[in-house]
Amino acid sequence: MKERCIVNLKRPTPLMKFIGGPNLIYSLIVLILIGITIFIYSKVSFIFHPLIIVFSTIVAPTILAFIAYYLLNPIVDLLEKLHIKRVWGIIIIALTVTGILTGIILVTAPIIERQITELITAFPRYLNQMGDNIQSWLKHSILGPYYDEGYNWLVENLSDLPSKISDYLGGAVEGFKNVASTLTNVVVAIITFPVILFFLLKDGKRFKEYCLTLLPPKFRKDIDQILKNMDNQVGSYIQGQIIVALCIGILLYIGYLIIDLDYAIVLAITAAITSVVPYLGPMIAISPAIIIAIVTSPFMLLKLAAVWGAVQFLEGNFISPNVMGKTMKIHPLTIVIVLLVAGNLFGLIGVILGIPGYAIVKVLVVYLYNKFRYRYNRYFGDDYGYYQISDKNDD
Repeated sequence: MKERCIVNLKRPTPLMKFIGGPNLIYSLIVLILIGITIFIYSKVSFIFHPLIIVFSTIVAPTILAFIAYYLLNPIVDLLEKLHIKRVWGIIIIALTVTGILTGIILVTAPIIERQITELITAFPRYLNQMGDNIQSWLKHSILGPYYDEGYNWLVENLSDLPSKISDYLGGAVEGFKNVASTLTNVVVAIITFPVILFFLLKDGKRFKEYCLTLLPPKFRKDIDQILKNMDNQVGSYIQGQIIVALCIGILLYIGYLIIDLDYAIVLAITAAITSVVPYLGPMIAISPAIIIAIVTSPFMLLKLAAVWGAVQFLEGNFISPNVMGKTMKIHPLTIVIVLLVAGNLFGLIGVILGIPGYAIVKVLVVYLYNKFRYRYNRYFGDDYGYYQISDKNDD
């Protein structure tokens, strides 16, 4: 006798198991409770103002400490492999770096101070002279007939600009408080940064292991892998950007000396600092050099273009590919969008930390996507055994 029967008819469908099965209702309740909690906290946010102050105070030295950690930790690990205790390795590196920086500052500080003072004094004159040159060029170009109209429009619309600026900066006492607060934060960052860095280098790995023990055992492996991926991404980016920026600064300084451009060391240092920001940094770095070159002579502008082109060629074809590699794997358009959005949201800090932040978010998104794909394949794969109709022979 042959009969047909339905196997596992009452078991949940693949879709229900995929979205959580019986636990779905509990997940929705948790999300609703989280939303209510966030709404309540938004109404009493003033309670957390002291915590915000504490966080804003420690965030700057912590960021600086993490940057230095990624630069110095490989050296500390190397010394540890050479059977030097980690604490002694940190002390040796600290003394070496302090000695090198002190020597560089003692040698270059007088030159840098003199060039900065001269540049600050002369830069308004450079701007005025460049403006006169552009004005003269416009008058004798095909745009000459429209020059007077444009000039009159600027005078009419910007004539009250000084008064607006004066009103905007009118609160002298408040401005003084802001300056004092900023100086206090800088001093606190300088003092606390070495302490945070020391404990990061000494106990960073043990701290991560301790934090993993606080999690449920089934999550530890995944969280550990996520942290390792984040560490690789952010560490490689920070190390690579610092090395690339240093190389750009040195090459530009040599080039500026060869073409005899004024304020060479200040302009090179500015370029090295701004080059930490990809794509947008070099454009900012070249701006003051272009102004000085235009005012000096047209031939100096050509020489500056040659130096800048040579440095960008070396950086793009030799330095970055060998230093940065393809660790980040981020499309240039994505980098530009991230920098613009992060700068709009968080200002200068956002521009500097936008790419590392994107790398962290990317690691999380990739992890969640892989989990989603695994779960999808698990419940929507080729095996649909939940509703299969089987034949049963009954003798």
